[in-house]
Amino acid sequence: MRSTHAAGRVRTDLADRAPTVPLRPLPSTPLHILVVDHEVTARADVAKALTRQGHTVLEADSGRGAIDLCGSCDLMILNLDLPDIDGLRLCRIIGTDRGIPVIASAERRCEMDCVLALQAGADDYIDRNCGSRELVARIDALMRRMAAAGLVKPAEIIDKGPLRIDIGARRVTVRGRYVELTRKQFDLLALLALNHGEVVARGEIMHKVWDDSWSRRTVDTHVSSLRAKLGASTRIVSVRGVGFRLVTSDEVRAVADHVPELSESRTGTC
Repeated sequence: MRSTHAAGRVRTDLADRAPTVPLRPLPSTPLHILVVDHEVTARADVAKALTRQGHTVLEADSGRGAIDLCGSCDLMILNLDLPDIDGLRLCRIIGTDRGIPVIASAERRCEMDCVLALQAGADDYIDRNCGSRELVARIDALMRRMAAAGLVKPAEIIDKGPLRIDIGARRVTVRGRYVELTRKQFDLLALLALNHGEVVARGEIMHKVWDDSWSRRTVDTHVSSLRAKLGASTRIVSVRGVGFRLVTSDEVRAVADHVPELSESRTGTC
């Protein structure tokens, strides 16, 4: 009897110390995820599961559609069986050339397909019919690996007057109002905000946002779009011949009399 009682006490103590495991996975950091699949139902099922986790989902039914939308995504889930472009070739274009994380999928898990996808630039490979929990867990694991490798910026909140930028969630609000931005628009705004009040040279913008693949028109177009989306409460000021700086409307009013370029129209360019 003593032995049984002692054993029971030990088991109870271990149970008390055991961590409580939630029945549902904790929400992951919200991402812009591009789901590429030619089948409407399969694509919709994945999009629904990811949306429930708080992610913003973009959808494409072809390789060309994926190329058009990939600039606005943080990660791509790619079905290798596409009607217009070979899936492995698309892995090389998106994953290797453009540096966007790719999770490849196929109708069934085949070792050779997995090896070829990983060699082509995919970061992970899954069975197309895997459950939503496994998919979300793989996304979280991939982003953790990228963060550990220094390929993802750590979570950071930037508050600049009415402007709030959540770096980790890639979320921007102005006076509490959500502002939807493309991937490059967000990267440009984050760069300017991290150097708030200071001029960021065009060369630095080209290098850090476009990886030196750029044109003057590309930068001006993105700056113009950001100005329109942010409104008058936040202003991207052109500093002629140098670059751009980010200031709030209060700062503009406070120093406009002393800094001539702050008095320029916010639609002006360098």
